[in-house]
Amino acid sequence: MTDTAEESGPAELEPLGHLGPEATLVQAFQSTSAERPDQLALRTSDGAVNLTWAQCAERVRRLAGGLAGLGVRAGDTVALMMSNRPEFNLVDTAALHLGAVPWSIYLTSSPSQIRFLLAGAGSRVVVCEREAAASIRAALAGTAVEHVVVLDELDALPGAPPDFDFEASWRGVPADGPLTIIWTSGTTGEPKPVELSHHGMLEMIRAYTTLAGLPRGGRMTSYLPNAHVADRWSAHYWWMVLGFEVTCVLDPTQIIAVLPSVRPTVWGSVPRVWEKLRAALEAKGFTDPATLPAAATAAVREKLGLDQVRFLIVGAAPLPAETLRYFAALGLPISEVWGMSETCGILTANPPGDLRYGTVGQPLHGVELRIAEDGEVLAKGPQVMRGYRGRPDLTAETIIDGWLHTGDIGRIDADGYLSIVDRKKELIINAAGKNMSPLAIELALKTAGPLIGQACAIGDRRPYTVALLVLDPDGARAWAAAHGRPDADYAALTADPDLLADVGAEVALANTELSRVEQIKYWRLLPADWLPDGDELTPTMKMRRRVIGSKYAATIEELYA
Repeated sequence: MTDTAEESGPAELEPLGHLGPEATLVQAFQSTSAERPDQLALRTSDGAVNLTWAQCAERVRRLAGGLAGLGVRAGDTVALMMSNRPEFNLVDTAALHLGAVPWSIYLTSSPSQIRFLLAGAGSRVVVCEREAAASIRAALAGTAVEHVVVLDELDALPGAPPDFDFEASWRGVPADGPLTIIWTSGTTGEPKPVELSHHGMLEMIRAYTTLAGLPRGGRMTSYLPNAHVADRWSAHYWWMVLGFEVTCVLDPTQIIAVLPSVRPTVWGSVPRVWEKLRAALEAKGFTDPATLPAAATAAVREKLGLDQVRFLIVGAAPLPAETLRYFAALGLPISEVWGMSETCGILTANPPGDLRYGTVGQPLHGVELRIAEDGEVLAKGPQVMRGYRGRPDLTAETIIDGWLHTGDIGRIDADGYLSIVDRKKELIINAAGKNMSPLAIELALKTAGPLIGQACAIGDRRPYTVALLVLDPDGARAWAAAHGRPDADYAALTADPDLLADVGAEVALANTELSRVEQIKYWRLLPADWLPDGDELTPTMKMRRRVIGSKYAATIEELYA
């Protein structure tokens, strides 16, 4: 091992009220709802729903009884498929009070993807919104699902069993017990079920809240997918712990428009949103905020709805230093963080008083980092996952001798600040922060028909996914013979309009098996085959992605033009 960053941060951490080291998220919820019963807890951005903490507590009690009436017990998993709405927070919290393990499915998931997740989690109960019900029901074959509950049917849930003791139920939830499952894309092409614990999540939140210097209370928004660890820890678990007033934004594309009506005290986003916000400001003439007088920058912050913000966050992918400096000049310094689903979302963060652009900050209190001989960042800390649920084989590959192998390549400076310089994993993280497996996308393309022989999915730090395609030689010959072109060479076939139309049909078919963000928006059929041990492929037919990115850089840029 080389380069070590021991745990940093204050020597002693405040316990976030009376939440001790053995606390759970349900205890946090009960404490917060008792502390501030009349304060607003959940609302919708259109103002249609406004719930106090007391109202949330009563609904959670009722929903917990209803789920118990469906047979949900401690240790069971409960699948949720819904957008950012108060019902998510309430149903998820109710399941936690039973000692159950609620987890979420992306709304963009295809039925085949949903089936894989439901079967892997072994869920018998699914709660979804009306728009997702058809996809859920199309995915039930081969799963353990017994009940599909649509949101407008929640009030019709059966009553609690006669022997159900709500108080005893939530008090009996163990701190080291499972909290949720986050399905994260793996390099094998199959998503992996990250199982997080109550204790791990609370310790991460405890450390991060202390670093940020945040008091209890405040306002924030929920708009990122609740299947992503970022929305879960920030707009759900942090909500329980600190007693935020959370505004649920049903349409995430409207988040910037919603901010002035919320005036968040804490807010964060993925790099793509910050970049779009900067572009919008520059289009209005704010090209160099460093030259603006203080009154002008204050007016900009008020116009954005960020004039009362105490802490700003960016994560999931790198944000260029020039954009960080742009917002700092507006009086909106952004703390860049780094972590993964396997670590409750955050391992390192830039402390608000000492931001270092180009780094992802220092390890949170209790976190230890090391750089392996090959440059990979290894981590230890209380927020590291319990393991991949039901997959001890995957867990053993990822946590070795107590160290989590993050798959990221990094370096640590003399002050303990970490810089991420590359990814060891072959994951795509698009500009919106969505993790995708290129192997899964490429497999869908190559199995959609006989023509696509090789596919390279591209989308890292990009707004959408594109693909470079190569014809299957046997499939191309068969197509040529069937279409009266037996003598056409490879290059000529790749320019044939009829063949291109058939390749397009295969891409369209592959897209039906992919989630919306994974789907190929544009593609290019290349005029030459990729051969083993050539520029593009290793002797064992593995893609040389960096070489492909460099060799076809101009073509890739055309696809994004």
